[in-house]
Amino acid sequence: MGMRGSFLLALILPAAALAQPPFQPYEGQPGKDVIWVPTPPALVEKMLDMARVTAADFVVDLGSGDGRNVIAAAKRGARGLGVEYDPDMVLLSQRRAEEEGVADKARFVRGDMFEADLLQATALVLFLLPANLERLKKKFLELPPGTRIVNNGYRIPGWEEVEVGHSDGYCTAWCTAYLYLVPAKVAGAWRLPAGDLHLQQSFQALTGRLATKDGRMLPVQGSVMGERIRFSVGLDTYEGRVKGREMSGNANGAVSGFWKAARLR
Repeated sequence: MGMRGSFLLALILPAAALAQPPFQPYEGQPGKDVIWVPTPPALVEKMLDMARVTAADFVVDLGSGDGRNVIAAAKRGARGLGVEYDPDMVLLSQRRAEEEGVADKARFVRGDMFEADLLQATALVLFLLPANLERLKKKFLELPPGTRIVNNGYRIPGWEEVEVGHSDGYCTAWCTAYLYLVPAKVAGAWRLPAGDLHLQQSFQALTGRLATKDGRMLPVQGSVMGERIRFSVGLDTYEGRVKGREMSGNANGAVSGFWKAARLR
């Protein structure tokens, strides 16, 4: 080989050595807080159906992996954000969003799921372990009432789901998802026409007492789903909607018709 051939080979070899195949994740790939296991496409669609995702929504996925949840939501017209710690996964998600024609709606950033800003979210579409969900519960409860949270495979510890969904058709693994609604915060004292209502709240479960105007103390039990509240006082049932420091609706029983309550503290 002459001098010229040796020079050309020296140029070609480094370029070939630098050429790398495109990054492809593998099932079970370790990450910062979870390993990567892809949600089956049929369950992704089922989760979006459960969360009633439309073009009006802003969908967030924490630990978004290859971006499939956010990309599928963007195909329905929703805007979305995927937060993923692995930089290769972020680049893969961005490339896939470009290929699917939804890069203007689906955004992906590198970040820690526990530090992510969720306040834009109207729906969270997730695949997280119970330990991750336990750490995130406090942040979830800061979201507006009615925010939808759907998780693949695992329940949120201590919370009661409002819907359980299953993949349609044949499925061998990761076939079930759980939907939750962030409840309005109603713990505290409220002034009802019948007296002062004192409520304690554990996620959506309510207990408490009504101090009536004639001096009786009546036990209260109920629940709150998003902005919707329902509680019973003796034989009376109150149903309605919470709006900030007020709630109102209709009652049935000895007390019947329209009711309204204002927060005392």
